[in-house]
Order: sequence, then C-alpha cells, then structure tokens
Amino acid sequence: MNEITKIKTIETFNEFKLKEKNSIFIGQVYHVESEKECVTILNRIKKKYYDATHHCYAYILNDKFVKYSDDGEPNGSAGIRILNAIKHFDLISVILVIIRYFGGTKLGVGPLGKTYYNTAHKTLETASIIVKLPYYHLTIIAEFSDIGYVHRILSSSDSKIIDTIYNDKVVFNCLISPSAIDNINNQLTEISKGHIKVEIDNNIIYTK
Repeated sequence: MNEITKIKTIETFNEFKLKEKNSIFIGQVYHVESEKECVTILNRIKKKYYDATHHCYAYILNDKFVKYSDDGEPNGSAGIRILNAIKHFDLISVILVIIRYFGGTKLGVGPLGKTYYNTAHKTLETASIIVKLPYYHLTIIAEFSDIGYVHRILSSSDSKIIDTIYNDKVVFNCLISPSAIDNINNQLTEISKGHIKVEIDNNIIYTK
C-alpha cells in the first residue's frame, strides 16, 4: 500500500468576533466532509445573518478541493485571506465563514484584507485542532475456531475492531492502518491456510 499521511482538521464548531472601526467581523469554522455540507452551512448562515453586509468564506475538502468567495468585498481582500489562514494551520475538511456587518467606515483594501485574515486566524487559533490518522476498512470473515487467531493478529497491529457479527461464520469489521494491511493479510492467510477471507475497502477513513 502507498504511504498515506495524517490530516489536521477541527474537532467542533468555533466562533470568534472582531470589531474594527465599528465593523463587526464574525468568524465561524465548521468541520465538513463534502461540498454539499458546505453549501448547507452557507445557506444556513445567510438565512440567520440575513442583515449582514457580506458572508465571505473559504473551504478545503478532504480531496484537496478548494473554493473561496469575497462576496462583494474588493477582489482579493477576503476569500483568499481566509484561505491563507486555513493553509497556515495546515487544515483540511473545514469551511471558515466570516460574516461582516459594515460599520460605516471604509477600511481600505489593505487593512480590510488584514482584518479578514486576522479574524480567520483567531477563529482557527482558538478552535480545537485535532490530528486524524488514515485507516482502511477491512472485513474479515472467519470460522469460530479462528477467532483467537484473528484477535491475536489484530491486537499486535495498529487496528480497531468496529464490530463483530456472529452468524454461521464470524465477521469482523475493522479499521486498519495502511502500513499494517499487507502484514495482517499475509498473517491471516498463512495461519488459516487461506480459508479466512479478507476484504479491503480502498476508501480511506480518517479518525482519531
């Protein structure tokens, strides 16, 4: 298996407010898994803060897809600054929205960009940032007589048993570190002389 690296993201929602020359900037960051989730969050924010002047945002998804918006602010003064803050913390699977209530005094493009960046930076700095490790989902189908072998092999590797189903055979649903996949597969095949069945889902799951 190819080496797959860990990721950094936020654990839960966080908010930070900043006031600059009577304008209010409200930074909100959310953990997301898809673009559909981002759209839902944006629509909810725009509905809740319908009277705000701007709803600027940036997001980076797990597949490294990136999108950002100035939402009517001068070009380059908001969305890209928010994105830069996300990149500064090396985060993915997040959307950061900054809601602005204009206070009557124009800041100028330079100071405006700095304010958006500072708001985004503080929103992330005060958030709970976590590291998630990559795992493959592995299904192991074994005889009842093989349960001890399976537990022993899994316990000696970076793995987590999600659940165990007992029918005519025993089905283990597991999360396995990419670095341990080949070794576990080889050990299970060897010890059972090939009658333990191993099914690997190649979709990566990130978890703590």
